[in-house]
Amino acid sequence: MDTKLTRQQIRRVDGIAIDELGIPGVVLMENAGRGAAEIIRELGKQRGANRVVVFCGRGNNGGDGFVIARHLLNAGLTVKVYLTVPGSELRGDARINHRILRNMGVAVSLIDNPEQMSTAASSLTSQDLVVDALLGTGFTGEVRQPLARLVDAINSAPKAATVAVDMPSGLDCDTGQPGGVAVRADLTVTFVAEKVGLSQPHARQWAGEVRVVGIGTPPSLISRV
Repeated sequence: MDTKLTRQQIRRVDGIAIDELGIPGVVLMENAGRGAAEIIRELGKQRGANRVVVFCGRGNNGGDGFVIARHLLNAGLTVKVYLTVPGSELRGDARINHRILRNMGVAVSLIDNPEQMSTAASSLTSQDLVVDALLGTGFTGEVRQPLARLVDAINSAPKAATVAVDMPSGLDCDTGQPGGVAVRADLTVTFVAEKVGLSQPHARQWAGEVRVVGIGTPPSLISRV
């Protein structure tokens, strides 16, 4: 099914899955992260990456990043996880998956100021595969500081490849336009269906190749919304 979904439509799919079908949101997040991790693992092999560096934000996009990190760690990969807000500020499913990582003994490094963000970006090498899980489909407007500087630093840093989770951070889900800055990804792993913004020709310079991963919702939900 070659359907493109808007921000409101994808929210509606999630809402129906959770409220009507009874699929817990944390299960949807698990399915999304596991599917993305499989693709990321294969790309890492192709690019000869020896480490995966996951940048997580405060929302569900960051939660997806935590799930991805866990599955890559379980597969034996070397993974570094950064978080742009204190863990105490996380809520819902993202908080659950952050706690799981911590319970596994995984160090999640806090980078909530410009100096820490600059240090994290400057540590990247050409053998690192970067996972962008900072901002998702809910992003609108302009990327605020200091996150905008982090996005610029990630774009400028050497790396084997960059994979965006659901949307490149800073790219509007509906228009495909950057909010001042946006992560330039080699590959975007998006969930349920391609987003309208990703299908815009001008968005390809940020999104790169786009691959769709299912999260366990029936295809009939796409038709409903």
